[in-house]
Amino acid sequence: MAIPLKNIVFDKISEVGSLTDTELSKALTKDGYIIPEDRFNKILLDLEILGVIKVAWITKDDRRIEVFSIKEEMDEVDQQNQEAMEKDYEASFPGFENN
Repeated sequence: MAIPLKNIVFDKISEVGSLTDTELSKALTKDGYIIPEDRFNKILLDLEILGVIKVAWITKDDRRIEVFSIKEEMDEVDQQNQEAMEKDYEASFPGFENN
């Protein structure tokens, strides 16, 4: 069963975290994946649409490609509710001592 090129490209980007399109193309070629430029651009576009990478132009001919990660922020009320539920759960066991 063949691994889709999108996954291969995403794995290569994930290994480094951030690189240019030229560096990515060279790394893929080195691993034996020769991808035509139009297919390469389509894969990058698809990954960007999926929201897993971010592509930005850094010069006229070079693009910076990086893994896109969203940091989940928990507000104070949700954090306090989570802590209260954990304490209630722990207190429900017999022999639990609150320190």
